[in-house]
Amino acid sequence: MPGLPPSSHREPITTTIAAVSPRYSQSLSQLLTEVRSSEQGLTEEEARRRLRQFGPNEVAAERTSSGVVQLVRLFLNPLVAVLLLASLVSALLGELTNALIIAIIVFLSLVLNFLQSYRSQRAVERLRSSVAPVAHVLRDGRWQDLPRRLLVPGDVIRLAAGDLVPADARLIEALDLHVQQAALTGESLPVAKRAEETATTLAHPAEAPNWVFLGTSVVSGSALALVVATGPRTAFGDVAIRLAQRPPETEFERGLRRFSFLILETVFFLTLFVFLTGVLLHHPLFESVLFALALAVGLTPEFLPMIVTITLGQGAVRMARRKVIVKHLEAIQNFGSIDILCTDKTGTLTRGEMTLQEACDLRGQASERTLFFAYLNSALQTGFNSPLDQAIQRSGAFSLAAYRKYGEIPFDFERRRLSVIVEQTNTARRLLIVKGAPEHILPLCTGCELDGVAQPLTATLRGQAEALHQRFSQEGLRVLAVAYRELPQQERYGQAEEQDLILLGLLTFVDPPQAGVAEAIAALARDGVQVKIVTGDNELVARHICRQVGLDPARVLVGSQLERMSDAALLGAVEHVTLFARVSPAQKSRILLALKRRGHVVGFLGDGINDAPSLHAADVGISVAGAVDIAREAASILLLEQSLQVLHAGILEGRRAFGNVMKYLLMGTSSNFGNVFSMAGAFLLLPFLPMLPAQILLNNFLYDLAQVTIPTDHVDASLMLKPQRWNIGLIRNFMLLVGPISSLYDFLTFFVMLAVFHASEALFHTGWFIESLATQTLVIFVIRTAGHPLRSRPSLPLTLTTLAVVGCGLLLPWTPLAAPLGFVPLPAGYFLFLAVATLTYLALVELVKGRLLPTSQQAGLSGQAQP
Repeated sequence: MPGLPPSSHREPITTTIAAVSPRYSQSLSQLLTEVRSSEQGLTEEEARRRLRQFGPNEVAAERTSSGVVQLVRLFLNPLVAVLLLASLVSALLGELTNALIIAIIVFLSLVLNFLQSYRSQRAVERLRSSVAPVAHVLRDGRWQDLPRRLLVPGDVIRLAAGDLVPADARLIEALDLHVQQAALTGESLPVAKRAEETATTLAHPAEAPNWVFLGTSVVSGSALALVVATGPRTAFGDVAIRLAQRPPETEFERGLRRFSFLILETVFFLTLFVFLTGVLLHHPLFESVLFALALAVGLTPEFLPMIVTITLGQGAVRMARRKVIVKHLEAIQNFGSIDILCTDKTGTLTRGEMTLQEACDLRGQASERTLFFAYLNSALQTGFNSPLDQAIQRSGAFSLAAYRKYGEIPFDFERRRLSVIVEQTNTARRLLIVKGAPEHILPLCTGCELDGVAQPLTATLRGQAEALHQRFSQEGLRVLAVAYRELPQQERYGQAEEQDLILLGLLTFVDPPQAGVAEAIAALARDGVQVKIVTGDNELVARHICRQVGLDPARVLVGSQLERMSDAALLGAVEHVTLFARVSPAQKSRILLALKRRGHVVGFLGDGINDAPSLHAADVGISVAGAVDIAREAASILLLEQSLQVLHAGILEGRRAFGNVMKYLLMGTSSNFGNVFSMAGAFLLLPFLPMLPAQILLNNFLYDLAQVTIPTDHVDASLMLKPQRWNIGLIRNFMLLVGPISSLYDFLTFFVMLAVFHASEALFHTGWFIESLATQTLVIFVIRTAGHPLRSRPSLPLTLTTLAVVGCGLLLPWTPLAAPLGFVPLPAGYFLFLAVATLTYLALVELVKGRLLPTSQQAGLSGQAQP
């Protein structure tokens, strides 16, 4: 078995591997023995066996609950528990029929909730798995990309810039490796790591210079490492669990929480009032308790979690069809609420495919030598193969036979340059070849080369080089400088050698705007989303691109200016600045936080290593499937195609999903409050219960059943024109104004049933059950749109389920279920009253609705609804 000691396939690794991690001073050979592996990694067969032994490389927070666990959680709902207890008490008191009906209705509600929610969550999980993070693993003697969850102790992995460290691992080899450990230690700067043995006593595990840990990320360099601990067995498993948890409370979650408190307060005081009044009026105690509980169920929108899950789940599936993957369902609404989108220009405004346009010397003349040295640098460097490197390598096929790579100083975001050390095979002469941003290269140069002759870099020549750089930048070109120096013979080289350079020349690259990006920006602006460019590039290039795509860069804020600004000054500036240039990752986050403090919902689109902090800081972090691991992990939305058109389509889907959730809330709270208010009043005035507890539960179940198809409904075009946010005041007003209208018709029904039909107790129950069900169910056709109901067509599933539920209610008194439920047939004259009452009720709600909804929402509502 290659790569393993002969006995490894027979002897299981003991669980003491978890205890290996603290032994950070152990040698590599000792650790290889402990985990029964070698530098050639594991075989697939051995890895599968260890996966069964140790489980997936996941922290607990990442695991999805099984269907059984989700079903049990539904039964643990306090309201469900109370209802089931009431059913048990009814059975013990001999009310077997009543107990059975309550139990059946509760069970059907739970099953329906579970099936719909479980299906939606499974669909979202399938979408998430399509963009699951991977690790580069050595298995069976070959490198392969595997899902990170399949890593096991003993695996050998390869790390490069931009990777998230997938597990606790001991370095085998490391080349200029720098790791960001801020999530674990709070250090703002990356930490250098090396593979050498160490025997130093450590005060903190993160101090181990030859270890990398789960939850950290590679900023620069490359490495091979031996996986020692995975998942919850990692040294920082508790921190990793916190990192894997959902982001801080979102606006959507805050809205749900505030809505829940509104319902909770109403339920508590109303049911307590009904119970105490029933006791004072000498109603039977158990009957009063059961009725009060039934009222609580009637007022509580217990299907809200299901409706939200289904709506957002279906929204996630539709977004996936539009190449937008949602990692967390609650991010959909936040996505639709974005009113400012911050993004880099590269790959978003432009194609992201750099093409080398020119290689020239300081006089602007073509220079083959500049291009050759740049090719040497790009072809021999490792770990950070940028689009510019790819463009250089596509520019020509130079022979590298006369040169041998001796070393490398990798790129980082502070130096903004990359150096390689090469040795000429025929002369043993060593050269340091440096390529990077001209503003970072020119200060290091003391000489230049013209016509193949090296000479001092005078002030005149330096000014000439700077002027050439500025001219290229103003033309919208990306510019790199290439320089070199001869090195003395020594064993190791580092950043200290990047001085006294000889400037060869400049390379220019063009990244043209994407097709249709100007139209996409105009469409976003039309739909209430302002685009701001936040880039590390220089302002000249960025300004040129902005003009090409229709953005006005009249006001530009550069990183050096931002550095000197107070938070208060920045708060006033961010509103009016379209272009932020030459900004660092920390400054990007500061810009986003300032915009959030101004009351905006901010989205950030990024795909690089230095974008991760901004993806966390934004309300909605958006990345692309091809982004580096750390950017994908930090984002809550992933685009399968880096395009503003795709992002715009996703934003509209988010608004559509939120619009359907709001329909349920407005309908449910107003109708439920009205019916419960009516029940409470009738309970106090009538000598008998206005509706039996089982009938209340059945009414509520059928009513909720009609709303299961709300997620399929169309949304008013006006709701798609601007970001939508929670409006608890609107929900409260609907409940307090539309609810009493429902109660008015309920009391009218009471009067008609008693005064006109001289109803018995059973006939009264039946008549009010049907009137209540018909009015509160059919009102969805009015509340579902802010415009005129006849101009906005509901979806076919919503129409069918609503009419089917009403039809079911009308037929119940003539079915075998009538007697157990306490229903009796109704006189023909009742149905004339029902038709008139229902139509006038809907008309009155339509009149009040027009005064309650925001005027901005009613603008243009005669237009076609969005399917």
